[in-house]
Amino acid sequence: MTLILFVLVLSLLVFVHEFGHFIAARKSGMKVYEFALGFPPLIVGFYKDPKTKKIVWVTPKDVKKRKLMAGGGAAVDEQFEYPATLYSLNLIPLGGFCKIKGENGEHVRDSDSFGFQKTWKKVVVLVAGVTMNYLLAAVLIGIGFMIGLPMDVSGGVDSSAILLEQPSVVVQHVEEKSPAKNAGVMLGDTILSINGVPMANSREMISYVSEHKQDALDIEILRDETSQHTSITPDVVVAGEPARLGVVLADAAVVQYPWYIAIYKGFVSATFGLIGIFISFFLLIKGLILGQGLAFGVAGPVGIASIIGDSARLGVHYLINVTAMISLSLAAINILPIPALDGGRLVFVLIEGVFKKPVPLKYEQLAHTIGFVLLLVLIVIVTFRDIMGLI
Repeated sequence: MTLILFVLVLSLLVFVHEFGHFIAARKSGMKVYEFALGFPPLIVGFYKDPKTKKIVWVTPKDVKKRKLMAGGGAAVDEQFEYPATLYSLNLIPLGGFCKIKGENGEHVRDSDSFGFQKTWKKVVVLVAGVTMNYLLAAVLIGIGFMIGLPMDVSGGVDSSAILLEQPSVVVQHVEEKSPAKNAGVMLGDTILSINGVPMANSREMISYVSEHKQDALDIEILRDETSQHTSITPDVVVAGEPARLGVVLADAAVVQYPWYIAIYKGFVSATFGLIGIFISFFLLIKGLILGQGLAFGVAGPVGIASIIGDSARLGVHYLINVTAMISLSLAAINILPIPALDGGRLVFVLIEGVFKKPVPLKYEQLAHTIGFVLLLVLIVIVTFRDIMGLI
């Protein structure tokens, strides 16, 4: 189930991202060769014949025939282009792509090519994907606020908020090799009581744990609507510091807003969320430069799949919120000035706009290749760490 949810969420986010590029390119007068959901091999596709106005279906057999006609070269050679944009569904369900004419520096003399367009049009096309991911996150958060989203209300809520349930102490994160982790405490667990004493909020719980240093605590938790008990002995890492269980807590409650406020809150939350992600990336890059290694919160495909699975287990409210945050992360990553990403391509477009001369194609392609390889290495490292964390 977790794998299916991961594929569905990733497909949605990448589809929306590529749809942004597709719409912007079409509106800017650029030709789009193919708009695809998933990666080849092809399952089925279609295009609208500009002459007959009829839908023409494309099968794997047709693609194979075109490759043979093109001498075994690329899937769509210039002289064997489809008459219009090919909309395709492909076998590998991890994302999708939008293939724009001239996006790799070719056909610069053709008026319907990416390379032929003015700088501002290229910029619009490149940032369109990121913009769509931001808008999707804002809409998802807005919808979440309409039906109710889990929030940390320890700092209070505004007068327009409607609490659908009383706040409860919820575990937001469990540190590795901590007393809580060793006792089996999990993300999303609700702390009901300690030694029979009800816990009204996180401050009360932290105070109680600090007063019972190194005592075995009988903690009652609620998980999947079932109450269970576990024994945890707090840990004192630094002498004189409060005892700790190794968890991050929140006074969580499901908060709902009227639709007109929910829409506004959605965009505000998405904006601040995006800013927070940029700050996190800055700290991550700073840590890598200073040799401090990867930050603990960085997750690869395996880690993201695990997060999606956990959020689905907690309910649709959490899944909506996590999907929105992943969408914002995808937007932030893509706009970074790293070759092979939208932000890296944007840098080369701006250089061309300022100096009225493009960077030689071979150098740009080399930069994108190096950037792509480095990203793959980073993904492999993070994925390996995610897998080791599950063992």
